[in-house]
This record gives sequence, structure tokens and C-alpha cells, in this order.
Amino acid sequence: MRPRSSFTRGLLICLAGTAIWSTTAIFIAHLSTHYRLPPLVLAFWRDLFVALGLALGLGLLRPSLLRVPEPRRNLMFFAAYGLTLAVFNALWTTSVALNGAAVATVLVYSSPAFTALAERSLFGERFGPLRVVALVLSLIGCILTSGAYNRDAWSVNPLGIVVGLSGGLAFTAYSLFGKAAHRRAISPWTATFGAFTMATFFLLFLQRQATLFWLGSLASGWALLVTLALIPTVGGYGLYTVSLAYLPAAVANIVVTLEPVMTGIMAYLILDERMTSIQLLGGGLILAGVFLLQGERKERRAQD
Repeated sequence: MRPRSSFTRGLLICLAGTAIWSTTAIFIAHLSTHYRLPPLVLAFWRDLFVALGLALGLGLLRPSLLRVPEPRRNLMFFAAYGLTLAVFNALWTTSVALNGAAVATVLVYSSPAFTALAERSLFGERFGPLRVVALVLSLIGCILTSGAYNRDAWSVNPLGIVVGLSGGLAFTAYSLFGKAAHRRAISPWTATFGAFTMATFFLLFLQRQATLFWLGSLASGWALLVTLALIPTVGGYGLYTVSLAYLPAAVANIVVTLEPVMTGIMAYLILDERMTSIQLLGGGLILAGVFLLQGERKERRAQD
């Protein structure tokens, strides 16, 4: 049984990671709109700069975290972990292209339900009625916040739905790998570095030589890419992986559904974009789901 302080610490870490993560969409939107950077090219350079940034940072601060513990046992684990991350990045960018941002967001955040079921089967993680309600609230809240309640947003082809749901499954797999890394006594930062390093190699095979150096000599575009990698990506993925040491992956997935709300707040502060009353209602439902998770934890402690 995890102590209460440990669960609360995990929630706070996950919330901090989600807040940092929420700036990602602003960077990606700017790179896509102003520089017309192809999604897979963006994903490759983002992952490469993350891997290089972590290599430099950890090399200076904690060189021991760059070493894979028990290489023979964990090498294939990291290869699968990185492949999962690369697949998720590829499916997410493709889903946005096929479905639009609103529907793609809802489909990828189907992952909390997938994760809860997978954790129950793989790790025997219990979840009670309060967590089920939290799952439902987070999904409804995500629909309202993203604008996917509009019928026109769902005028997509069946392939788009399949790709979007597959992205949700891929994020579930990524979360479970993070949980498994903790069970293997692998540091969250070692796990993040290993996953992004392997994902970079996998994404390299998806590139076309003609588009790989799309930005050419545009220093401002490269600067944005590096900033995207080193701040929201390293901070978001890193803290999310750290939180998996304290939280069930399904709980962390529910907390991460706050990302669209936090993105809306960031867009208001940075771009002066305002959220509608329906979006604010959606954000309130997601927050209610997060608070229910704390209630479920208290209820389980009382039963134990």
C-alpha cells in the first residue's frame, strides 16, 4: 500500500508535468503554421533534440543515469519502449492531419480507459466506482474542452477514427512501459532518455531525405524546435514518467487529460485566445475527476 503522501506527491508531479506539457501545442501550432514543418519531420527533430539535451544534462549532473542497468536484460525493453514512443508520435501527428485537432484529442485521451483495463490485467491494479466516474468525467470534459461536441468535427473517414484510437492505445503502451521501467528499478530519467533515443532512430527510417532539413537556414525555426524539445517535451515527459513511480498509470492518464484545459489557459496568457463557457465547463469536469481520484484513495485506505 502506498502512503498517502506518496500518492499526493505523484499527483502534484503529474500536474506539474501536464502544465509544462500543455505548452507543446502552442509550439507545434506555430511551427506547423508559420514554417509548414511536416509532422513526421517535426517529431524526428523534437525527439533527437530531447535525446541530445538529456545526454548533455544528465552527463553533466548525473552521468550514472546515462548507463542502462543490466544491459542484456533491458536492451530489448528500451527498444520496445522507444518503438512505442515513435509509433505514438507518428499516429498522433497523422490523427491530427486526418481528424483535426479536436477529434484527435478526444481519441488519444481514450487512453485512460485502455490503461485502466490493461493495468488490471497486467499488474492486478484495483479500480473502484469512483475511478470509473473519474474516467467518464475526464472523457466528457475532454470532448467539451476540445470542441469535439460539434457534429461537424466528426465528419471524418473510418481510417481517421482507427488511427486516432490506435494513438490512444499507443499512449497506453507508453504509460505501461513507464510503469514497467519503475518495476525494473530504472530511473525515470534513464527511462525517458532511453525511450527518446530509440524513438529517434525509429523515426529516422520514416523520413524522406528531401524534407528532413525542411527548415534549412531558418535559425528562428531551429530555435523554436530546440525550445520545444528542451522545455515542454523534456519537462512534460520526464515528470510524467517520474509520477508513474507513485501513481497507477490509469490515474496519471486521467490527470494528463487536463492538458487541453491548461493549453487553453496558456493560449489565453500568451496569445490572448479565450476559452468558451462550454470549454470552461469541460475543464471543470476534468478537475472534478481528478478530485475524485483523491476521494477514491481515501476510500481505499479506509478499506485497507
